[in-house]
Amino acid sequence: MNLLNVIEFGLKVGHLLLLLCSWFVSLISLNWLSNEQIMTTKSSLLGDGGQIWMKLWDQISECGCKIHHHYSQYFCSRKVKRSWWMKLLIVWIVSGFVVSGSVFWYMSSHAVEKRKETLASMCDERARMLQDQFNVSMNHIQAMSVMISIFHHGKSPSAIDQRTFARYTEKTSFERPLTSGVAYAVRVLHAEREQFEIQQKWTIKRMDNVEQTPVHEDEYDPADLEPSPVKEEYAPVIFAQDTVAHVISVDVLSGKEDRDNVLRARESGKGVLTAPFKLLKTNRLGVILTFAVYKKDLSPNATPAERIQATDGYLGGIFDIESLVEKLLQQLASKQTILVNVYDTTNSSHPISMYGLNASSDELHHVSGLNFGDPFRKHEMHCRFKQKPPWSWVSITTSVGILIITSLVGEIIYATVNRIAKVEDDCQKMTELQKRAVAADVAKSQFLATVSHEIRTPMNGVLGMLQMLMDTHLDETQQDYVRTARESGKALVSLINEVLDQAKIESGKLELEAVNFDLRAILDDVLSLFSGKSQNKQVELAVFVSSKVPTTLVGDPGRFRQIVMNLVGNSIKFTDKGHIFVTVHLVEEVMEMEVERELSCSLSGLPVVDRRQSWKEFKIFNQEASSSSLPEQVNIMVSVEDTGQGIPSDDHSRVFDPFLQVRPSITRTHGGTGIGLSISKCLVHLMKGEIGLASLPQIGSTFSFTAVFTNGCSSADISPIPSEFHGMRALVVDPNPVRANVSKYHIQRLGIHVDVVPDVSLSPTNTPMPINMVFLEDEIWNKKLGTLVLLSNNLEKDGGVAPQFLLLSNSTSSTLSGLSATGVKTSFVVMKPLRASMLAASLLRVMGVRSSYRNGELHTLSLSTLLRGRKILVVDDNPVNLRVAAGALKKYGANVVHAERGIDAISFLTPPHSFDACFMDIQMPEMDG
Repeated sequence: MNLLNVIEFGLKVGHLLLLLCSWFVSLISLNWLSNEQIMTTKSSLLGDGGQIWMKLWDQISECGCKIHHHYSQYFCSRKVKRSWWMKLLIVWIVSGFVVSGSVFWYMSSHAVEKRKETLASMCDERARMLQDQFNVSMNHIQAMSVMISIFHHGKSPSAIDQRTFARYTEKTSFERPLTSGVAYAVRVLHAEREQFEIQQKWTIKRMDNVEQTPVHEDEYDPADLEPSPVKEEYAPVIFAQDTVAHVISVDVLSGKEDRDNVLRARESGKGVLTAPFKLLKTNRLGVILTFAVYKKDLSPNATPAERIQATDGYLGGIFDIESLVEKLLQQLASKQTILVNVYDTTNSSHPISMYGLNASSDELHHVSGLNFGDPFRKHEMHCRFKQKPPWSWVSITTSVGILIITSLVGEIIYATVNRIAKVEDDCQKMTELQKRAVAADVAKSQFLATVSHEIRTPMNGVLGMLQMLMDTHLDETQQDYVRTARESGKALVSLINEVLDQAKIESGKLELEAVNFDLRAILDDVLSLFSGKSQNKQVELAVFVSSKVPTTLVGDPGRFRQIVMNLVGNSIKFTDKGHIFVTVHLVEEVMEMEVERELSCSLSGLPVVDRRQSWKEFKIFNQEASSSSLPEQVNIMVSVEDTGQGIPSDDHSRVFDPFLQVRPSITRTHGGTGIGLSISKCLVHLMKGEIGLASLPQIGSTFSFTAVFTNGCSSADISPIPSEFHGMRALVVDPNPVRANVSKYHIQRLGIHVDVVPDVSLSPTNTPMPINMVFLEDEIWNKKLGTLVLLSNNLEKDGGVAPQFLLLSNSTSSTLSGLSATGVKTSFVVMKPLRASMLAASLLRVMGVRSSYRNGELHTLSLSTLLRGRKILVVDDNPVNLRVAAGALKKYGANVVHAERGIDAISFLTPPHSFDACFMDIQMPEMDG
């Protein structure tokens, strides 16, 4: 019964899949029919190339219609003959067999290729290890030849004898892992033979007869060897490692292989290998690596004759190839065992087997080259698997599975034919609904684009003309009227932008940029926008950014600014006293904070909510989630803290809903659409972050959000610090540690060293660096005037120069009255909120570099000659915008020429022309920008 249930379930799933396929084919065909008119209209705008593509698309569409027609006629008709369906099923099953066989062949071939790659990797690994270990041994033997030249031939008497040589080679054998022994043969001329044999107390022996008639290890005795025949020169072994001590007194020049090896070594000055041969005593296959020992250092360009003349002897390292390769293979463990053969292929037609057997049942083999440092000798490593590959069960089961699936699909096709007719009706209805939905979405997008352009265009004209009107001579009342109208226009544009952003978010068409930006500069801009409102309401506005936050980030600066502006704007709106404090930290910093500052210690001294409650639900603080971030990603945490009205806990869940206010009276009291926080939440989610709040009525609110950016910091991106401030020192006197830390942050951005003290009486004295300026808060300035005079005198006495006193104030009415009569060197009021540019301009004025402020307000620079002599073309089809742009450019002295059509602009800009720049609208009739 269980098997029958499984088969029944499979048939039902197959029926559903076939129904979906039928609906998809019908939908494509109907879409081709419905879009035919639209494609024809577009083809007229694309030129000849576009018309060719449209004709091709028409043919495809016509083919689709025919397919749909035949599909409806044959597949959806109950009158189809059974024999026709049988033929179709037979073709389907045959195709299944073909596909199954192809898959089996492909997967088997892939398995063979993978087996070849595995064999090549294993063989190359063994060849590389053997070659590396051989090079280590070769380098040590070469070093020993230098040692013999210095301590044996270079000293009289010699500092080396057989006992010393044997002990040294035994102690250092670990440095030659592939050698079974080392021996040194000295060069002896025939005239020196008799004296040499008397000195050594043995006769020089020959070895060629041993090579012709090898002896067993137990039968070998050096005393049985014959004396070497008379020759011009001999090379008897005088020093040998204990493992090969039996070769002492043997003339290596009497053996053919050794003689050729020695002669090549002393002529070339390099290490030379012999061909594989049976070693003395052990009767095992091996090779000898020989280095010549010279009387003196020879130049690299020495001739062979010079090298022969300077030869003192020959140092040879004996390699037992069979045992050495066996030891190497034992060090490697692998699930697939391979057979290794090592060959000397110097004579490619007759290679010499140095190791291994040829017993293998696998046809696969791989050859890896071996380079032992002798260019004359060639060596190769041949590798094979010991056993044939097993059956590829994956290929077999896959091909069988394809056959089973083919059979099941054939059964499903046969069983579902009678149900297609009913599905066609449902598909037709779904197609109509889908067409209506697509048309509605297109209409909505077109409407938004039209509204965006058609409303922004006149509003830009209104705002531009109002700005031009403000530049004329108006009395105070007229300026107030114009300023009010301009702010109303900006509010309307902001409202339009919010509605359009909400519509983009709902349609899923809002995308973020990825450009470099300075987060601190953006926050300074936000402070500048709200500085007037905060000063008018006597609310302290401040920003603090952690030093661990990179200077340059990669992300969307415009959307980040929009989020911060929405949060700060809400705080400004609902805060009548106290402060608004924006802080930026890395998420890692927030996670590492052990104890939060006391809630009573705030920027303004008023109680605030516990900001930790605003991010307690964030997923980023999950250890597993935080550990999965990429190294180049920067997770930042932004908090906006205020001491406003606060939000009841019951309304926290509604704060981020679009077009909803906490209470209906909020809209009437403060205005707004209620979509700013909703948009902010969506933007935070697009930045892969989270947003939350903590709020208490009559205490205040804290909104916190995270955002993920990329670190784009480089030396070129860092804004240069004005050189006027290098080496300066400032003193901040503020009893509030939070506010003092904010002041220190902004002053340090200018490269000034900052000291902070809570009271004037605690100012530092006898410091190595003089204090150039003193920043004071309103409360200290007004309460401790007499102490400030004493402080000024003390600092002038320590540094030799009286420091400048600057008042940090949030009120435009603050003055320095009452201090000039006391003799203290006064400066002026630095208005809050603090920003780097404003603070730099203030300090430059204090230093006498330029006069940028008057009574705390920025001078308007004369820019009327900035563009004098420049000819600029302005192109716009809207006459109001044309007048606004032309007026703005003429304000700076430019010679402006305007055009209302793109065709006119082309005629103006046809070379040669005299224009320095061109400002052009994008959307214009006939020919756009």
